Amino acid sequence: MIRKSYVDTSGGQVHVMSQAGPGLPVCFFHQTASSGKMWLKTFERLAGRFACHAFDTPGFGGSFDPDPETSPPMAQYVDWLTEAVRACGFERVHLVGHHTGACIAVEMAARHPALAQSLTLIGPVPLTPEERLEFSKHFGAPFTPVVSGSYLLENWEYLRNLGAHRDPLLIHREMADQLRAWWGRVQSYRAVWGQDFTSFYTAVTCPILIGAAPEDVLHPYLERARALRPDAEVLPLEGANFEPDLDADRFAEGLAAFLSKAG
Repeated sequence: MIRKSYVDTSGGQVHVMSQAGPGLPVCFFHQTASSGKMWLKTFERLAGRFACHAFDTPGFGGSFDPDPETSPPMAQYVDWLTEAVRACGFERVHLVGHHTGACIAVEMAARHPALAQSLTLIGPVPLTPEERLEFSKHFGAPFTPVVSGSYLLENWEYLRNLGAHRDPLLIHREMADQLRAWWGRVQSYRAVWGQDFTSFYTAVTCPILIGAAPEDVLHPYLERARALRPDAEVLPLEGANFEPDLDADRFAEGLAAFLSKAG
């Protein structure tokens, strides 16, 4: 059974989906503009083996919305979500992040080493400032709801181009999440492109697992992530930018094997 709950943070309430299990909690952080629902197939496959908790980032899913007039830096998102993890009563956890979630998880692990038992990053983001600027031109541009509904097709095509169309229920779910987070995605992407991911990534002291499908927009930087951290394990994956959904079995089993070794 998956239980839904809210925890209080200094910014507002954060929504959490939880599935009971043994051992240290495994805390999951989603990509932009998904929600904790992107981890449901992983939860199904880890049922009975691990305690799983998926957090909705502020501005997404069921969590509070940051002030729309602000652009919170990644450090602020990390602060809010660290507060949420601790509000659940967790003192030591496994951290798992996908894309934007990887940015959150890596900074959390680096800034709070006593919290992180292990770190899994799907789509690590070790970009140069110039590369971050180029990405910002393609990911994070705002869209405005209009009466004609043209923005609906624009968002559908955006998701289709990222690979979500391979499963009709996946693109349907992602479309709903993206429309809910129509401004939250703008704020979170600004935070992503403003973060020095590499400095946190190289500072992490716990075991690391990384991966990205060949069609993932961040796959070109996977080898760089491996070179920066030769100690990191690499998990081969498929599934474009939706590996936990489209390569669910391989992702879940690879994660389970890593978590078991990491304790």
